[in-house]
Amino acid sequence: MDAEYRVLCGYRIAEFKTVLAEPKINLAKLRELSFSGIPCEDGLRCLSWKVLLNYLPMEQALWPSIMKKQRDLYSQFLKEMIIQPGIAKANLGVSREDVTLEDHPLNPSPDSRWNTYFKDNEVLLQIDKDARRLYPDMVFFQRPTEYPCRLIMDPQNDFETLRKRVEQTTLKSQIVARNRMGVTNVSSPLKSAASNSLMEYEPLPNGSEAHWEVVERILFIFAKLNPGIAYVQGMNEIVGPIYHTFATDPNCEWKEHAEADTFFCFTNLMAEIRDNFIKSLDDSQCGITSRMESVYSTLKEKDVELYLKLQEQNIRPQFFAFRWLMLLLSQEFVLPDVIQIWDSLFADENRFDFLLLVSCAMLILIRDQLLEGDFTLNMRLLQDYPPIDVSQILKKAKALQNGK
Repeated sequence: MDAEYRVLCGYRIAEFKTVLAEPKINLAKLRELSFSGIPCEDGLRCLSWKVLLNYLPMEQALWPSIMKKQRDLYSQFLKEMIIQPGIAKANLGVSREDVTLEDHPLNPSPDSRWNTYFKDNEVLLQIDKDARRLYPDMVFFQRPTEYPCRLIMDPQNDFETLRKRVEQTTLKSQIVARNRMGVTNVSSPLKSAASNSLMEYEPLPNGSEAHWEVVERILFIFAKLNPGIAYVQGMNEIVGPIYHTFATDPNCEWKEHAEADTFFCFTNLMAEIRDNFIKSLDDSQCGITSRMESVYSTLKEKDVELYLKLQEQNIRPQFFAFRWLMLLLSQEFVLPDVIQIWDSLFADENRFDFLLLVSCAMLILIRDQLLEGDFTLNMRLLQDYPPIDVSQILKKAKALQNGK
């Protein structure tokens, strides 16, 4: 059986390599292959995600110029948005300014860079809190990255890291609570146990930074560039799996640019799911409420007995499906399982319609427990989904998609 499995894996790897080596990627074929899972060998998942998330175009000849342009742009974002007002270095082509002449920390003007700086700190505090506790059951995010940001970490400059900026601020975190979850917990009980209090990490050597600090920087720049949505609690759970995938790419040349590549893939993904994070759109046709109701309407069609049981117990989809849909199931499973599910979600031609079927499959696969349980037991089951082979969930969701 092991030999058979190895042959099958080798065949799938060869299929992906063939598709990804074409001068023009056949997107339909790549989606078809990816839907059943992408091998992590040889960086195939990293490359496939970059294509599926529209970071890389179908024409392979354009990849080097596109990546250079985007990575240079990200470096510019770092220079413009991370550095404290008034702190710049001549070797970057920018001379240090004395901002106290026309601008100063007490300047009340909305155009004041100091005023902006302090408002940014409010958002940064929430990002920092969430980034520090990202996947607390894994050591990866607390480990130092092999490629710390040279612009920020260079000991010859006096730019402050976001981490230091947080440590120096005295703002209170309750000012910035941007919780979109309502009655639903952001973290599953399984994952929150390790992060009930902000963990203290051993300080890293000078010039080093942890992976969570890179995630923090990505989220902060996204918030700065998207003031209409800024940062909403839960976005850290979306960027985390993407960054982990890119930062563990076996191709060192690509891994070195994991931060910039993650930023643009995350930005593209958020462009597709951002309506979930905008509270004013909750009850619109494109909002999260409509999608939650779709889970129940699908369940009613596929398993009316289970649907009626949940209705009878007044278990509304807001109690569990809110988090499932908003965070693309990133809080319900361990990271390798989340990544496996995301292979299928990113390959979905109808962009996350398959997520509704996956959610429905999750309900049906625990139907016996749900049919036997009372309200309390069922709520506990749904808010802390039991361990299960995610391949079974994806297989069941595919069967539901095929009308079975």
